[in-house]
Amino acid sequence: MNIYVSNLNWNTVDDSLQNLFAEYGEVSSAKIITDRETGRSRGFGFVEMPNDEEGQKAIDTLNETEFEGKTISVAVARPREDKPRFGGNGGNGGNRGGGFNRRRY
Repeated sequence: MNIYVSNLNWNTVDDSLQNLFAEYGEVSSAKIITDRETGRSRGFGFVEMPNDEEGQKAIDTLNETEFEGKTISVAVARPREDKPRFGGNGGNGGNRGGGFNRRRY
C-alpha cells in the first residue's frame, strides 16, 4: 500500500517517517519529497507498506495526529495524474497569433 503523508515538518527526514510507520508493520520505503532546485523538503512524502491491513491501520491511527510538532494528514496515495508537459496551450508559449509573426502594413 502506498501512503501519502502531508503537512510534515520541514525538518522531518526519511528515517523518522519510516520509524513512525514501522510501529504499525513492515515498511518497504519512506521518502520525503524535496524541491529539485533547493533540496529542501516540500512538506509531504510517501510511505510504502507491503501489507494493506497494516497500512490501513497506520492511516486510521496516524491521520490528524501530531508528529514532530505538526498535525499530519495521512491517506492512501492516489495514482499520479499525467499532466501536459508544456501547459496545454499548444506549446507556443501563449502567443495567439499576435506579436512577432504579425505582418505590418
